[in-house]
Amino acid sequence: MEGGTNDYFVIKAKENGVHVIGLTRGQDTRFHHTEKLDKGEVMIAQFTEHTSAVKIRGKATIMTKYGNIQTDE
Repeated sequence: MEGGTNDYFVIKAKENGVHVIGLTRGQDTRFHHTEKLDKGEVMIAQFTEHTSAVKIRGKATIMTKYGNIQTDE
């Protein structure tokens, strides 16, 4: 996959209303996709040729091949 990886990551919401925001690649970084997760919901995602970063707002666990990350909210 050009411009991305095949690595998946998992986001599990620990509260209602967790926002997952995809940011674009290119000269201007912009929001291009948002999802709202409720407590217990899981989203499986990956970086692509269009998505270079993901912003997570709310209490969640992010699981990657590098380890797990807990948000501090």
